[in-house]
Amino acid sequence: MARMTGTGLIFSKMHGAGNDFVVIDSRGCAERLTTPALAQALGDRHRGVGFDQLAELRPADDADLLLEFWNADGSRAGACGNATRCVASMVMCQTGAKTLTIRTARGILYAEDRGGQIWVNMGAPVLDWQDIPLSQKCDIEHLPLPGDPVAVGMGNPHCVHFVADADAAPVATQGPVVEHDPLFPEATNVEFASLIAPDHLRLRVWERGTGITLACGSGACATAVAANLRDLTGRQVTITADGGTLMVDWRDDGVWLTGPVAHVFTATLAEGFGQ
Repeated sequence: MARMTGTGLIFSKMHGAGNDFVVIDSRGCAERLTTPALAQALGDRHRGVGFDQLAELRPADDADLLLEFWNADGSRAGACGNATRCVASMVMCQTGAKTLTIRTARGILYAEDRGGQIWVNMGAPVLDWQDIPLSQKCDIEHLPLPGDPVAVGMGNPHCVHFVADADAAPVATQGPVVEHDPLFPEATNVEFASLIAPDHLRLRVWERGTGITLACGSGACATAVAANLRDLTGRQVTITADGGTLMVDWRDDGVWLTGPVAHVFTATLAEGFGQ
């Protein structure tokens, strides 16, 4: 995946349903390689590589690996479902493993290869207002915000709006407003979803620290949970995002996520990039 050489940093570019990532493997290094400045430089789509999130692999004592996530603005991300699936797919291809345990800020996540489909258990949804977190006690299923959204935590906060037509939703204008609403002390991801069928949702996403993305794994999970809480869908939901289709299965042991995975290229940064 990625390592330091005499000439620069080797990294991989991957995407899951258009949700794209830079993947850095520093398991053989004494310290992590990513800094806020490097994440910002790499995340710049004009002067760097460009990504929605950066995922860095680190060694873990209690799991097969540790994953740390960074946003394109240089901030840290607590969870990233599609990046977790991408990394799981790459490591499984390298090792031949069919299952993996992955330590994240969210806790230990489990990945499985089911006939070539990589599923990741993103854990149980967080439904307590203090833990999402919100800045004040309120009904998470009916937040006191325009559009009557739902709050769900998936290792990061989400604010899910159900609208008549997600394609017409004001993602670019409302997304950044809701992201920084005082109700969310750590800011939030913002979803706009419309019901296609009792087991199918159309989703568009504004990601915290990044902006509009073609898909969002944790956002798909949060939206499926919110739709079930609102009695719009069952617990098995197909989610059509801008970049492709994801599937979510909310089971007793957690919210499972799958969808397409692609390795785009592996490359080396020029020596001194980002310094």
